[in-house]
Amino acid sequence: MGQRPVAGATGEATARSAGGAPPADVRRRVPRTDTVLRDPRLAAAVDRLGADRVKAAVRQAQERARSGAVPPEQVPQTALDLLPGTASGLRPVINATGVLLHTNLGRAALSAAARQAVREAAGPTDVELDLTTGVRARRGRSALAALHARVPAAGDAHVVNNGAAALVLAATALAAGKEIVVSRGEMVEIGDGFRLPDLLVSTGARLREVGTTNRTTPADYAAAIGPDTGFVLKVHPSNFRITGFTRSAEAAELAGLGVPVVVDIGSGLLAPHPALPGEPDADTQLRAGAALVTASGDKLLGGPQCGLLLGRTELVRALARHPLARALRVDKLTLAALEATLTGPPTPTALALTAGPEALRARAERLAAALAADGIDVRAVDSAATVGGGGAPGVSLPSAALSLPETYARALRTGRVPVVGRLEAGRCLLDLRAVPPEDDDRLAEAVRSVRPAARGRA
Repeated sequence: MGQRPVAGATGEATARSAGGAPPADVRRRVPRTDTVLRDPRLAAAVDRLGADRVKAAVRQAQERARSGAVPPEQVPQTALDLLPGTASGLRPVINATGVLLHTNLGRAALSAAARQAVREAAGPTDVELDLTTGVRARRGRSALAALHARVPAAGDAHVVNNGAAALVLAATALAAGKEIVVSRGEMVEIGDGFRLPDLLVSTGARLREVGTTNRTTPADYAAAIGPDTGFVLKVHPSNFRITGFTRSAEAAELAGLGVPVVVDIGSGLLAPHPALPGEPDADTQLRAGAALVTASGDKLLGGPQCGLLLGRTELVRALARHPLARALRVDKLTLAALEATLTGPPTPTALALTAGPEALRARAERLAAALAADGIDVRAVDSAATVGGGGAPGVSLPSAALSLPETYARALRTGRVPVVGRLEAGRCLLDLRAVPPEDDDRLAEAVRSVRPAARGRA
């Protein structure tokens, strides 16, 4: 004779049938979709994310309740937990890699001023309209004026959609069907297999390589100049350095060759920076005789992704009038973010670059003490950060980090607030140089929230 269930017993012993599924009465208690959607929190989510996305989350939550994974009364909360923060698939991430301009994380973080400018520009704006006269005006004129003001040596400025596009426009407008003279030591490949020679040849220009990998002199360039020369190109080596027996020609040494000198500085530094004494900047290159400088806006400038062209007035205006310029132009949101970056307070990139090692260490020790008090295996350690994004190759920035067990790396990446660190010597390091101080509490909470998952993977 079988045993009878204990009176009033609940839980797994009685909540599931012999087949492992919840009993029918539990499944009948799963609320209807229209009932769930009347929850004020989900109604607000419909306004923010759209009805289809919210309904899909409700259906997932209902299925979890039918399978017994969550109680029926938890369906609304479960649906809310399944919803993203925004209608975009992109998720905000805390960059604790120690790489200030991490390409995989979108490079420069916009300042609060730039984010506000983007919000304000999201509706109709006067991007190409003079409100005083009511007639068409130069597109993005205030952003271009701000860029010109930051680089006084430039006669004019133009903006396209990224750094590579800036070089493509220059090569197409100035050297299609002609030669570009470039040093062999500057024929670089950067991330994701992107090769500079392939980009330049795609414009219809021919490459005239001079010098050797490690040594190229002004005489090498001069010997190659001829009637077919469109311009001389100087390229910042970006993510590598050549040391030892080397020689490279500077813009000032090439300015008298009788053809334009175009300098691709890459990293977007507009003026010299004391923390990066070896990094080329736009103003210095133009004062040295460069006819045109190209750069990226989302690197050391700390702004949105865009390509900057600065130089002689007649050259920049010729580029801006070229048919390709229309295909490469930026939208009003980029112009708004760029202008706010140029005229507003210091950017997150600038603040991260100048953060003092002592202040970083103090933050790390405070966070480590708070997390250790919660029983987490963590300690503050010295660290070394880098600029990234092709900027200042070989430059190490003293920093500080939280050191956690290796299992935290994946748990933090996949947590509700994703945190990306790096693995070093069998530990997960969360470098604080690229983490704004106002995000310290969010970082600590993210670590606490994934502790069970991290322990489960140990």
